[in-house]
Amino acid sequence: MLDRAVVEEFFDDKFEDMELEIPDDIEKEALVEAFCLYIEDDYYEWLKDNFKSFFERGNPDWDWIRERIDHYTKE
Repeated sequence: MLDRAVVEEFFDDKFEDMELEIPDDIEKEALVEAFCLYIEDDYYEWLKDNFKSFFERGNPDWDWIRERIDHYTKE
């Protein structure tokens, strides 16, 4: 899901800003992959929780949803 090349560039910038170095025994590619999987796992859980909230656990308030659609399409 995440673009690994973008994450690697992000790491390069942030590690430089923070003056951090990856330890010699950790490959950059492995670090990027582990971080991406960590984010994707968390993202999926966040998505499930928000789906339940948005659709009120299977009993959606369609009027409220229409209001949300109107609100976000006018921005």
